Amino acid sequence: MATVPATERNRLPDGGADRRLLSQGSQAVVASGATVLPVPSDGSAGTVVFDRRMNPIPRARRRRLGWLSFMIVVLVPAVIAAAYYFLIAADQYVAEFRFALRSAEPERRDPSLFLQEAIAPSPIGVDSYVVVQYLASRAIIDDLSATIDLRQLFARSDADWPARLDLAVSIEELVRYWKGQVDAFFDATNGTIVVRARAFTPEDALTLARGILTCSERLVNDLSARARRDALRNAESEVGRAEKRLKAALTRLREFRDQEGIIDPRKTADATVALAGRVRDELVRTDTELATLKHYMRDDAPSIKMLEARVQSLEAQRRAVESEVTDTEKTRSAALSRVMGSYEQLESERTFAENTYQHALQALDRSRINADRQQVYLATFVQPTLPEEALYPRRLQSFAIASGVAFVAWLIGAFILQSIRDHLRP
Repeated sequence: MATVPATERNRLPDGGADRRLLSQGSQAVVASGATVLPVPSDGSAGTVVFDRRMNPIPRARRRRLGWLSFMIVVLVPAVIAAAYYFLIAADQYVAEFRFALRSAEPERRDPSLFLQEAIAPSPIGVDSYVVVQYLASRAIIDDLSATIDLRQLFARSDADWPARLDLAVSIEELVRYWKGQVDAFFDATNGTIVVRARAFTPEDALTLARGILTCSERLVNDLSARARRDALRNAESEVGRAEKRLKAALTRLREFRDQEGIIDPRKTADATVALAGRVRDELVRTDTELATLKHYMRDDAPSIKMLEARVQSLEAQRRAVESEVTDTEKTRSAALSRVMGSYEQLESERTFAENTYQHALQALDRSRINADRQQVYLATFVQPTLPEEALYPRRLQSFAIASGVAFVAWLIGAFILQSIRDHLRP
């Protein structure tokens, strides 16, 4: 606190709002934060007190600084933006075309895989995304450079220098500039691709759009041809594997026949079984005849002896034939039952290899038929046309955006400064 004599109160400036004096007897108390000035009177020094916070001079200065910052932050950028967009910026024309990818055969949808198909994109959708990514890559620039000089097209002298491409730029810079001039969008709801190409003249925009359409169609044809070649190559390799398997099965079957000396064990077994049946029938007849003769002839009769010998011979022949079929007595290592087991295994393998080979041949025929026709093709339903009116730059919209951004930045800065001033004020 600072004090002044009571006799000097009348020397203070008028206005109680500008003074912070409190009478305490014969003293005037000055509020904290006031400015104290010495005033000579009758050889004695007095003191004049002013409140620094209520001084109108800093407020006027802040007002002038505010207007100056508004001019620098808002008006100057707005004037520069207006000068560029309305006086300097060159017109840019847009050529638009639309196409879609279609399949030669309709897609077959499985109702049991509905949820999975809803999550995973269809093959046509995948190919569409591939085309869109191709249109934003360096590959299309390399393909177009064979027929169109893109650097010369984007670096015309009649274009303004901020939007014009420098002729000496690298390929990476050209790719970045290309992404700003060509916009490709895939609409998954209807499966169409929209492409917009910008240039500084209508003719250049049309030339650029036609070149992009040609490259897109070439890409789709290459993808389709590659898919057909891959399918045909896979079918041919499958036929080769099936043919090798069939040849191996036939070789093993031939070696088995040469080793066993039997062409068809089934037919041999059938013949052996039939022979065993005839032997049994003959044995039964002989036993019957022998039993009949024993009723009226002696046992040492020649006829009885001959029939008994015949029965023994037939019995031995029956056992021999049956052992060839089933090997019940374990006397032969090459019984027909064992031969039949090995033969049936080889024959089933041969049959399976033969069926596999036939299916592979059918798949190869289908692949060849599909290879003769294009599976996926590009259907253009909106052709690129010559533009008549420049769509870019959007002068009013761009000027409004630039001015709005500058004004918002100025407001944010003003709010920040005011917050700091309020925080520091005692």
